[in-house]
Order: sequence, then structure tokens, then C-alpha cells
Amino acid sequence: MDKSTDYLRINKQSWNDKTDINFKSEFYDVKGFISGKTSLKGIELKLLGDIQGKSILHLQCHFGQDSISLAREGARVTGVDLSDKAIAQAVALSETTGTAATFICCDLYDLPNHSTKQFDIVFTSYGTIGWLPDLDKWAKIISAFLKPGGKFIFAEFHPVVWMFNDHFTAIGYDYFNTGAIVETESGTYADRYAPIKAETVSWNHSIAEVLTALITNGLQLKSFEEYDYSPYNCFNGTVEVEPKKFRIRHLEHTIPMVYSLLATKGRDERIPA
Repeated sequence: MDKSTDYLRINKQSWNDKTDINFKSEFYDVKGFISGKTSLKGIELKLLGDIQGKSILHLQCHFGQDSISLAREGARVTGVDLSDKAIAQAVALSETTGTAATFICCDLYDLPNHSTKQFDIVFTSYGTIGWLPDLDKWAKIISAFLKPGGKFIFAEFHPVVWMFNDHFTAIGYDYFNTGAIVETESGTYADRYAPIKAETVSWNHSIAEVLTALITNGLQLKSFEEYDYSPYNCFNGTVEVEPKKFRIRHLEHTIPMVYSLLATKGRDERIPA
């Protein structure tokens, strides 16, 4: 059987299995977060600017730390995620922190069956689009849920990073989207030694694929940046070159590790059928 056709079930199970481990990990520092630390990084904060009173749709929100961080900045936030365990944790974390946020559990592509609202900002970040097979459908969702004149803000690991094997010693994957990547992983990026194994189905997406999907669906690119570091220590063989800036030790600054973009929806834009 082609497992790519069953990717939703496989990946939902994987993320359900990872949620409790990630929640308890030092990587996510939930204790510090509850005490008031933001989970947002400088890259996205620069693009977000003042969000007081803004409505924000946060796609693929995991257990809600970024959603709650956005709400703490004064935004009215709705977070969406496939994993029911992650959404349950997000709701509980929102209650624990006394922060108002709304959460929806569904497949991203199915979101129109769960909400008809439009938002000032659609936001998504770090390790999200690799779980989606079709970026045209992704961009249609973004455009449909943005108000005219609204902003899409995106920070993501660079596709060059996903070309390498786990130890960044050789090219292991195609830069381009050549089909589903079916793997079994041990541990999680937040706890590499966690005693779990999870099957996953993912896709690599080139920069051109991302930009073409957004432009084709009525979004106008306003800024695009590439960064030679990751704000997360989630890869093997890293070194912290500055506070909260991590590079692959032997590759130093030679590869892009993250990119970000800001795009807007035209005020008279009509969504392609």
C-alpha cells in the first residue's frame, strides 16, 4: 500500500505519541513558559510587529505555546493542529496560564469545514510544511482565511537542511518534492533519547514551490530572508554561536538553515477556484 495516501492517520499517531514527551522536555521548557517566557523567536517577532488587537490564525500549532505567546502580546488567536492530544494540551496550557486562545483540532486542509472566519494575520513556523503533500492547497487555505489586506507570516527550516542525512555528513534527500518520504524515527527532536519509535510521512518543498503556491493564490511577497543559523537546537552536531543561534559545527555558516517571509493578500483579491 502507498503509505502517502494514509499520511494523516500515520502522522496523527506520530504526533500524539510525541506530544507528552515534547511537553515534558527541556527543549520546550513549559515551566519557564508558564512563568511568563515567550516561545516566539526574534525572526518572527520582527515580522509580526505590534499585534495588539489583531486576529491571528496559527496553523499547525502543536500544543499551543506560540499561540499563547501571541495572545500574551494582545492578539486574538486561534490555533489549529492535527493532533487531538496536542490540542488537549494546548487548551490545558491556555487555562493554566490564564490566557484566552481558541483551538481547533483538524487536518489543515479541512479547516474550512470547522471555521469561516477571516483573520488579520495567518502565522505558521518551523517544521510545518514538511507534513503537507500539497502546497497549492496550503496556500489556498492561507488566502481564504486572510482578510483583504491581511498578512501571512512564515518562518521555516530551509529546504537545504532537509537535503542532508541526520548527521549532516552527506546528501541524503532530494531538494525538490519528488514524493513522500516514509521513515521510522526514534525519539523526538525535543528528546532524542525518548523511548519511542514513530513512523512518519513527509515531503520536501523547495523555495520555488513555496513562493509559487503563495503567488498563484493571490498573495504578494513583501519580504524574504534567509538565515545561516537555527533559533532551535534541534539538529545533530550543533554549536551555539550566539545566544539562541545554532549552527552545524562542521558546516559553520556555509548553509542556510532557516528562511522567513511576509506576504499580503490584495484588498481586491479573488481566490482561484
